[in-house]
Amino acid sequence: MNSRHRILAALAAVVFTLTVDSQAAPPRKQGAPADGYANRADVREFIHDLAREHGFSRKTLAHWFADARYQPKIVAAMQRPFVEPPKWYEYAPQFLTPQRIAEGVAFFKAHEAALARAEEQYGVPAEIIVAIWGLETNYGVLGGKMSIVRSLATLAYDCRRSAFFRNELVAVLKIVQRGDMTPGQLRGGWAGEIGQTQFLPSAYYKYAVDFDGDGRRDLIRSVPDMLASTANYLRGYGWQAGQSWQPGTTNYGVIQQWNKAQVYVKTIAVMANKMSRSSATVSRN
Repeated sequence: MNSRHRILAALAAVVFTLTVDSQAAPPRKQGAPADGYANRADVREFIHDLAREHGFSRKTLAHWFADARYQPKIVAAMQRPFVEPPKWYEYAPQFLTPQRIAEGVAFFKAHEAALARAEEQYGVPAEIIVAIWGLETNYGVLGGKMSIVRSLATLAYDCRRSAFFRNELVAVLKIVQRGDMTPGQLRGGWAGEIGQTQFLPSAYYKYAVDFDGDGRRDLIRSVPDMLASTANYLRGYGWQAGQSWQPGTTNYGVIQQWNKAQVYVKTIAVMANKMSRSSATVSRN
């Protein structure tokens, strides 16, 4: 594990240019800050691997990683002991409040045209999309402000699931390479979640769509892109257009592909039901 703790501080400074001396610096002293030293050979190898395996320019990678730093707090968060998940009656009341339902209905109405177009194209009802939006980030309020590149670079090196996060880091680089976002624009959750419905980078790269026609897939700032991409994700996992999303149905299982926690899936289903009824009442009035 020591070698992993040694390498990320160099991502911003010298070694990512690939012009550094090939001689590695002396080993970090026991107890020294994890982000106070970089093993140049390890970082150079990392850059070579990414460039060779995924067709990136090494010079471009050096630029994209200019802001990367080791993040001890992220590693500490990942290493927290397992906590028993909450019961539904403990979890759901935080989200099934009259205020959040009303806000959902308001967003439903404000983006009615985009939601209707997304439902027509992908088959996912507006209330399901808005329920996920409300549950994930309170309609964009809680999307996260951490550097995705920093977070995933740290987790790719120093985490019991490093292989998983290395794949997510590569997906981030592909998102940047495609022209959707810059590394500086990619801000989100500490584990790499991006945008108003918290896509992991691999899902972002696969399912994000340009729904506002500006030539970019922006799930942080573009509500139309986010709404349609969320619908496209669910369709990609088998959403059945025109069918129920209640427990025991195929669509209920599709929601579980978004988040496998039963309390989450049930809350989404109930939240969507409440918004559907509320929006229908508003329409009649």
